[in-house]
Amino acid sequence: MTTMTQQSTRTTTWSLDPAHTQVELSVRHMMITRVKGRFPGVQGTIVVDEENPDRSSVEVEIDAASIDTRNEERDQHLRSSDFLDVENHPMITFRSRRAEGASFEPGDRFQVHGDLTIRGVTRPATLEVEYGGRGTDPWGGTRVGFSARTEIDRMEFGVDWNQPLDKGGILVGHELRIEIEAEAVRQEPEGDAV
Repeated sequence: MTTMTQQSTRTTTWSLDPAHTQVELSVRHMMITRVKGRFPGVQGTIVVDEENPDRSSVEVEIDAASIDTRNEERDQHLRSSDFLDVENHPMITFRSRRAEGASFEPGDRFQVHGDLTIRGVTRPATLEVEYGGRGTDPWGGTRVGFSARTEIDRMEFGVDWNQPLDKGGILVGHELRIEIEAEAVRQEPEGDAV
């Protein structure tokens, strides 16, 4: 007996454009203000199920050594074994497991659940995503844009260095806020290129 449970779907593959993608983080310093940094070394692939957006997936790799907080001494400390330990763990990765509520209407919000790996430790993380839209660039390519954010406890990833303050509190907060502005370019299947 043959069933019609399988349905053909159309998927498209998109590559993150590092020149138009920003991965930023912020953490509290001395519990009174936020210090921000960014990772310019980012690459990734999004596979979009055009008929069932919730079945789409994303994989991202971030060069941990590319951390830039506009202070070289601080950046070197963040690259050290006290924090990211880039010598032993050069990549930060995110691999989605599922999406919830995804759609293709600009401004729509949805969630992407996945596995975030920092310093060799993998924990679940949920990205709160806003779809920015789709457009054609001046060279005929098709692009999509997304904004995303999440908050994690850095201690859960083994990033636990800290220093107590004389009058109470700690130098570096535990909560790490991650914000992403992503632009991706559609990769044409072989044979479709003009």
